[in-house]
Amino acid sequence: GNGVTGRQGGNRLAGGNVAFIAGEAEVDSVFRKQAEQYAGEGKTPLYFAKDGKLVGLIAVADVMKEDSKEAIMQLQNMGIRVVMLTGDNARTAAAIGVQAGVDEVISDVLPEGKEEAIRRLAGAGKVAMVGDGINDAPALTRADIGIAIGAGTDVAIDAADVVLMDDDTTKIGKAIRISRKCLRIVRENIVMALGVKGICLILGIVGIVNMWLAIFADVGVMVLAVLNAIRAMYVRKI
Repeated sequence: GNGVTGRQGGNRLAGGNVAFIAGEAEVDSVFRKQAEQYAGEGKTPLYFAKDGKLVGLIAVADVMKEDSKEAIMQLQNMGIRVVMLTGDNARTAAAIGVQAGVDEVISDVLPEGKEEAIRRLAGAGKVAMVGDGINDAPALTRADIGIAIGAGTDVAIDAADVVLMDDDTTKIGKAIRISRKCLRIVRENIVMALGVKGICLILGIVGIVNMWLAIFADVGVMVLAVLNAIRAMYVRKI
């Protein structure tokens, strides 16, 4: 998450973020100013050095998926607070966070830092983590619910509790809506079944309901429970 070093012949080569490259070469103000400009545009500046001398700077950027903003908006409409965890520097992360419309940005975190951030966020309530990379695996495991993007790495998929079949991020909200609806239906069916059985028991004690009527009512409750459960197939889009 910081950088890499290597050798080409007798030359020592290094590339990475400013904190890493500062241990390899002096970073002058010209490079820093250019890097700040890139970061303000939502790009991550990477420095390169050769034999202890800074030789270049490039900027890389992840292109935001077209459906990311919509997916975040859907989650927020459901009362979910959206936090972005990234290894990018604070300025780059802030620029991306504004574009995406997230509620909070946590930047400059390594893989173990993401796991620690999830642990800290869990202090405020249940946490779901969405990720697709190897460095997301520790956080996916730590979260109450880990959600992996189907197009992601095998490590992330193995670490997650839920795997989306493709990279459509709007399905994150749909998965949550399905789970909430299923839990609600389960509770409804339990209440309905206990209610009917309780009524039959009371009426049976006073002699109003005989055994066959109770059996018929029990079977009727089972049919109603199945019909009620079918509603889980239809989820309203927010």
